[in-house]
Amino acid sequence: MSSTESHLRQVVIAPGEDGYFVAEVPSLPGCISQGRTRAEAIANIREAITLFIEALEAQGTPVPEDTLERQLVVV
Repeated sequence: MSSTESHLRQVVIAPGEDGYFVAEVPSLPGCISQGRTRAEAIANIREAITLFIEALEAQGTPVPEDTLERQLVVV
């Protein structure tokens, strides 16, 4: 995958303790960002994903696929 291609990544967004929204990409361990609003967190995680993938490619490290399944579980 090239960083110039468009791909979908699942992102988890949760409220942080400091009032910011935290965005994390489970398929890219360590790829985390935040924002004051959900929209800002999404914009910031888009940039983080791009930079994360560029760094992996520069190191010659394979970029993990996003193979997660989402399932809601009633408890």
